[in-house]
Amino acid sequence: MSQPAAPTLRKTTLFAMAAACGLAVANIYYNQPLLGLMEADFDHHPATAFIPTTTQLGYALGLLLLVPLGDIVERRRLIMLQFAALAVALAGAALAPSAVLLAVASLVVGANAAVAQQIVPFAATLSSPDKRGSAIGTVMAGLLSGILLSRTVSGFVGEHGGWRVMFALGIPLALLAAAMMRLTLPKHHPTSPLPYRRALWSLGHLWLQYPALRSATLAQAALFGAFSAFWSILALYLQGPEFALGADVAGLFGVIGAVGIFAAPLAGKIADRRGPHVVVWLGAAITLLSWGVFAIKGSLLALVAGVVLLDFGVQSAMVSHQHIIYALAPEARSRINTVFMTGMFLGGAAGSAAAALAWAAGQWSGVCLLGAACGALALLVKGLSRRPDAHG
Repeated sequence: MSQPAAPTLRKTTLFAMAAACGLAVANIYYNQPLLGLMEADFDHHPATAFIPTTTQLGYALGLLLLVPLGDIVERRRLIMLQFAALAVALAGAALAPSAVLLAVASLVVGANAAVAQQIVPFAATLSSPDKRGSAIGTVMAGLLSGILLSRTVSGFVGEHGGWRVMFALGIPLALLAAAMMRLTLPKHHPTSPLPYRRALWSLGHLWLQYPALRSATLAQAALFGAFSAFWSILALYLQGPEFALGADVAGLFGVIGAVGIFAAPLAGKIADRRGPHVVVWLGAAITLLSWGVFAIKGSLLALVAGVVLLDFGVQSAMVSHQHIIYALAPEARSRINTVFMTGMFLGGAAGSAAAALAWAAGQWSGVCLLGAACGALALLVKGLSRRPDAHG
């Protein structure tokens, strides 16, 4: 299906998209600092422990089943509907009378929080090719803000108002994001005539068709595994004998990590000028370096420096990988994003699970070895793959 020339992406629209991305993705992480409060409220019901997992599972399902719709339906309307559904799911979470129903609501919250991944490829579509990297970087900076600051905000709100207040606060935020998208986004007709079932089937064909997509997905999965390994174990490390610090300090590390927000737009601009492959190499190398810094045990300064390096490296590589994959098939950007983000998310989940095992086996040293291995794996994937051209 032919698509009209992309309109100029205004700064107000771009910043609104970045803000909406952050507001959407933050909903995946609100529950992590609140888990202890939820367990106490539900008398330590076993289902409570699975609430973060069901939220992440919902996000994965949203990536797989909802994001491909961006290629085959009108995008602005789709984005608004997902934010509205997110608000309803948040209301269900805030009012949940049992841990099981909270887990169910969390699954729906996660699925509709994937609306963030409708917005990122839309930004690439609306931008001109020479400014695509910068546009993606700005939107990803908003998304990263939501990831890193959500834990800090929810920890503070939960401590002073209770966990239900945090979910209730998310309702007007989701509706605000829907309103921003209604006011700033242009209407955008479908880029593909495929019916939904064939659009889902095409995900496998896209994976097989484009070596560049496979390389980007596998490398970013390894990098996100390193990222998730750190954040999933940080609170345990901080509360240990080296530091004896509480969960509130772990939440503050999200603010420190927010320095990485500046990496995304900078990486996008460099990718526009020097090419995205250079930035991917640099980001993977910085990620590997961060784990060498983390290995300095018992040093808060090393943790702070390592967090800045880790977030800068992972986000730089992500923006540059998206710059690469969005050039492959403009009519299939949402489906390509589904493949990329699903692979990256699975890498993150594997990193979290492996980090728990590494912590049990070797404490912080074991986690550092795991994180360094993930960074090295990303460099290996990049080195083994031929340099893809725009057509994969």
